[in-house]
Amino acid sequence: MPEIVAFVKNGAAKITPKVVEDLVRLLPMWKAGFTQIKSPEHPHLVGQLLFLADLVEDVAEGAYKELPYATFAEAVFALTYCNRGFNIIPDTIPGLGRADDSSVVRAVMIQNEKHLEKYAQKTGVQWKSVTNKA
Repeated sequence: MPEIVAFVKNGAAKITPKVVEDLVRLLPMWKAGFTQIKSPEHPHLVGQLLFLADLVEDVAEGAYKELPYATFAEAVFALTYCNRGFNIIPDTIPGLGRADDSSVVRAVMIQNEKHLEKYAQKTGVQWKSVTNKA
């Protein structure tokens, strides 16, 4: 997992205000696309992507101001990574195609658990429903 964490941090360091602006404009369409992901191997992925998308929207719109920028940038990177057409593992490979997406999202969720759980509590989201914790 350390390699994925470094990958996420490197990607998050490249997030600019323009990237955020573009993402926020496209996010409703991306969210609809995320709901179409069929990945039984990664049952929490869709919920986690939608959770991060809501978080990014709330922060970008100023509705939630308590999130550290590093966490915000990592969430933006994860959403961008999972939406783009080319990844480390192509999404079209049956049974394996979403493994890299799930790893990137899980790295963001684990590294920023304290801040993300606080957001979940403030917005009435059951934290356990978006994590891998039973």
